[in-house]
Amino acid sequence: MPTPVFIGDEVSAAGFRLAGIDTRVPERTAIGREFEKALHATNLVVITAEFAAAICEETLHTAVRRAVPLVLIVPDAAGREQPNDLDRQVDRVLGIEQ
Repeated sequence: MPTPVFIGDEVSAAGFRLAGIDTRVPERTAIGREFEKALHATNLVVITAEFAAAICEETLHTAVRRAVPLVLIVPDAAGREQPNDLDRQVDRVLGIEQ
């Protein structure tokens, strides 16, 4: 079974590294390439919201919808940028938003 891959900032990567996850901290210009490589190397890609924002929106949405590998967008350790609230988006689409 391939090791999960984390893509994000160095501080957040330190925590994921302790959990045995393959961590990658690419330069801003290389985030998209690292993301594409990770999609072909593992069953789980964890990426911070800040780094996900640097990826082509269409590429990111396609990867998330595909579900294999599973792509999780998480906040970074400093909480600078939060991922979209999936529960709220589903409620809004279903017309049951409170």
